[in-house]
Amino acid sequence: MIEQLDLQNILVLDIETVPQHPNFDEVSPALQKLWAAKTQYQRKDETPEEFYERAGIWAEFGKIICISVGIFTKEQPIGLRIKSFAGHDEKELLIQFKALLKKQPANMVMCAHNGKEFDFPYLCRRMLVNGIQLPSQLEISGKKPWEVNHLDTMELWKFGDYKSYTSLSLLTEIFNIPTPKDDIDGSQVGHVYWNENDLSRICVYCQKDVVATAQLLRRFRGEELIADENITIV
Repeated sequence: MIEQLDLQNILVLDIETVPQHPNFDEVSPALQKLWAAKTQYQRKDETPEEFYERAGIWAEFGKIICISVGIFTKEQPIGLRIKSFAGHDEKELLIQFKALLKKQPANMVMCAHNGKEFDFPYLCRRMLVNGIQLPSQLEISGKKPWEVNHLDTMELWKFGDYKSYTSLSLLTEIFNIPTPKDDIDGSQVGHVYWNENDLSRICVYCQKDVVATAQLLRRFRGEELIADENITIV
């Protein structure tokens, strides 16, 4: 099936998220209690304060600081054009991302690694929190599963197996795809953002994940990897 998809109708994306505040003390008392309740089974021996560095995982306690997207080019040899939306104002970058989607076909397929469990719902939740109406490509309410144009490279790799999570890093390694993990990893994004104030570094990391996901999709289709010289940052 994926071999029949038109690559030019696929938008590959990745998001980077961080806790909404630099430290737990700045969280409102009400949300502190709700955070403790929300994470009580994940924290093990950690206190809510110690565990807060992971708050970016939950859309209720985190925010999006970068969205990178990649679109396959029509010319041969095929290439990949990447654009990023990054900033401290989450609402503004979400508005910019929505504006890009409005220029795309309503049936455009959105692709991400673990996107159905993380990227797509996170985007939807943060848009609603920021008072932004969902674009048609993210609207799934009332649709049948086969009407939702979301593609997940991790789900493709499962082949119906629901028991395990397979990281993008592992798949890029076994498929001989140049790794995007040559600088930071997801667990360090919050620190780099709040402590080092290095949003550009996070943006580069996000773009590399988009490239890796696009290359993985090519491998799944039995196709050659896109050459580095044919990958451009817009």
